[in-house]
Amino acid sequence: MTGGLLNIDSDDFEIIESFKNGNERAFNLLVSKYQKKVYWIVRKMVLDHDEANDITQDIFIKIYSSLKEFRGESKFFTYIYKISVNFSLNHLNKKSRTTNKHTDIEDDTLEIKSDEMATDEHFDEKRKQKLLQEAIENLEGQQRAVFNMRFYDNLSYDEIAKILNKSVGGMKANYFHAVKKIEAYIKSKKDIKEIFSC
Repeated sequence: MTGGLLNIDSDDFEIIESFKNGNERAFNLLVSKYQKKVYWIVRKMVLDHDEANDITQDIFIKIYSSLKEFRGESKFFTYIYKISVNFSLNHLNKKSRTTNKHTDIEDDTLEIKSDEMATDEHFDEKRKQKLLQEAIENLEGQQRAVFNMRFYDNLSYDEIAKILNKSVGGMKANYFHAVKKIEAYIKSKKDIKEIFSC
């Protein structure tokens, strides 16, 4: 397939090969195809919209500079997912731990699994989302990453372990402790039933 016939629905490997062969516009297709997904991977980690935008731009700069070395040993989305998580973790590790500012999510809330938090009729959905968001914000970086990948993106522990270069057992432990911390935070605000399962 020639570069002129490429579009956003083209196979990732065809787009990448076109880019490697000098078609700079092929990279714009990858950005159009994955920018929103990358943003939300990052946003669920760093929580702040502006920070997530900045990190997303940095991620695509990294992808642009390293794409010619991409060998296709994994799916392209797996490749950019791993970069996105690691950039987010690096950002969280650099960020000051002294801030107590909670992200305002009134107008731009993260989507959660509605069936997971529908156990208490006295909590409206927006309040549940806000509490969950605050609880996630209190997790340390790796636990937050594992929780997001497992809870939001339904990745297996094996997939998470490969992305973070950790053991499967370690990832299970991270998720277990993340869930317990989230439950404890939510219960400290309102006595509700347990809403997660490992």
